[in-house]
Amino acid sequence: MIVLGVILLIIGFVTGISILWTIGLILAVVGLVLWLLGSLGHAVGGRNHYW
Repeated sequence: MIVLGVILLIIGFVTGISILWTIGLILAVVGLVLWLLGSLGHAVGGRNHYW
């Protein structure tokens, strides 16, 4: 999710399409929050681990 957000941020910045910039920013922030919660040991999506 973080990688997709960053890719959309780059594409939105280069092409000047603001909706891609917005969606990319939202995906990157949500991905970072989920990654942070998972690394702190909280169950994300009902899972304690990813495998």
